[in-house]
Amino acid sequence: MLLNCDLGESFGSWTMGLDEAVMPFIDQANVACGFHGGDPVVISRTLALAVEHGVVVGAHPSYPDLVGFGRRSMKMSEQELRATLQYQIAALDGMAAIAGAQMAYVKPHGALYNDMMADADILRTVMDSIARYHRPVALMLQATGLAQAHREQAQKRGLTLYFEAFADRRYDGDGKLLSRAREGAVLDKEAMLVQVRQLVEQGTVTTIDGESLPLAVDTLCVHGDNPEGVRAIADIRAIVSGSA
Repeated sequence: MLLNCDLGESFGSWTMGLDEAVMPFIDQANVACGFHGGDPVVISRTLALAVEHGVVVGAHPSYPDLVGFGRRSMKMSEQELRATLQYQIAALDGMAAIAGAQMAYVKPHGALYNDMMADADILRTVMDSIARYHRPVALMLQATGLAQAHREQAQKRGLTLYFEAFADRRYDGDGKLLSRAREGAVLDKEAMLVQVRQLVEQGTVTTIDGESLPLAVDTLCVHGDNPEGVRAIADIRAIVSGSA
């Protein structure tokens, strides 16, 4: 199981996340593309940091919602969403090449990520947008009970998937992430480590209802804007690596 983190989300004089503290412990860096966070200088610095630590780079595109940090859903036509995604992916891809890295995958951010997991039409557009890129690029999406159906959709497009779980988020009874508006949605360090160990050893998480939910997971997300997650990152790395 790999470890990934959303990074490069600062903008101008506004700082988000603790990228330098997180980067040494992860395998994959999901780098913001400028539409919810990140600017050209931040992107450049984040990519250089990833190269320094041998971390694989992915694009982290969003709805065009810089003010709302990409956490607000937007009504977009299929053409608009496809162009918006490909614009961001291409920008990150080019910046990565300059830094001596190669962008390997795409993980949508925030509301777009949630919307594609809830709306089959949006997921289809996201898959088509990435599959039509000029070279093969993988898609990272949430591991759910629909994983096999998602694999079949991806295979039809020649698209590779990374299924993702979350170290610091509680799961709802239907396998979705518990809304941040609900108490207990974001886990503290102790609960986080329990969930990570359960995922690694049993391939399951415990939902808010106390049920055991099986998940086939390729990569585990720790949020760099969650102080508890940052403080736990070394412990999580040890659990995922099998040294704890």
